[in-house]
Amino acid sequence: MKRKYLLALLLVPVSADAYAISRYNSQGMTCGRVHAAIRNEGAVILRYSSKSNPSLPLYDRYVLHDGFCSYGEYAKYASVPTRDTPSCPVYKCEQRTYDDDFFRRFD
Repeated sequence: MKRKYLLALLLVPVSADAYAISRYNSQGMTCGRVHAAIRNEGAVILRYSSKSNPSLPLYDRYVLHDGFCSYGEYAKYASVPTRDTPSCPVYKCEQRTYDDDFFRRFD
């Protein structure tokens, strides 16, 4: 009986691995550093200030490719401001939309 509890206690840390996502301020990084962070981790959260209201923080999850998106999503082109460029190209997950009128166009 004690063996079962001991084994359970030993396995808890293994099964409790958290896949935490890193958060970065993109405006404090170069575009190359943003790309390196995304390449190394697969997905990161980037935070930056709004252009129209600098006191408003904006953030989103940016990914390396479609494989880091949920089912029904795809990696869509986006851009974030960085220290060296106002528009650093990245990808973020977007919901797929299916056009119901697609087949009617060819009738």
